[in-house]
Amino acid sequence: MKKLLLLVVAATTLSLAKAQPPKGPANPGDVFGAKTTSKGAVDIAKLPGALEKKDSIGQTKVIAKVLDVCPKKGCWMKVQVNDSTTAFVKMKDYGFFVPMDMIGKTVVLDTEAKLKTTSVDELKHYAEDAKKPQAEIDAITQPKKEIRLLANGILVMK
Repeated sequence: MKKLLLLVVAATTLSLAKAQPPKGPANPGDVFGAKTTSKGAVDIAKLPGALEKKDSIGQTKVIAKVLDVCPKKGCWMKVQVNDSTTAFVKMKDYGFFVPMDMIGKTVVLDTEAKLKTTSVDELKHYAEDAKKPQAEIDAITQPKKEIRLLANGILVMK
């Protein structure tokens, strides 16, 4: 009986808790995830050319501007690659999250990069996370080939 009561209390607590991105600022020098530096980092605009030669790149460091952060938990970001391209960033092993204050900041991503075709269901999921209007979510009908990054660590530059 005690176990059942404990289980009910735990389930209720979890269902009432709303996941949110970490609160607070993302100041220059702040690191999220594994410790990293800017040493050896290259402009993210070089990634598309490198990914034309092979579908994935192991550990690399890129400098990019953050365009968007998951408003639910801070569990993904979109970064600017060039004028017409963005990249989608997930955190390795779902091991850390970033604050909404990261939007507009320039960061160094210690990351792996690859080209991936993202399914319609997954694209719709991320649009829902980003609180897009239902009409915009419904308009997603085709998978999308995109640059995906798996970040080990993120350093805020400015």
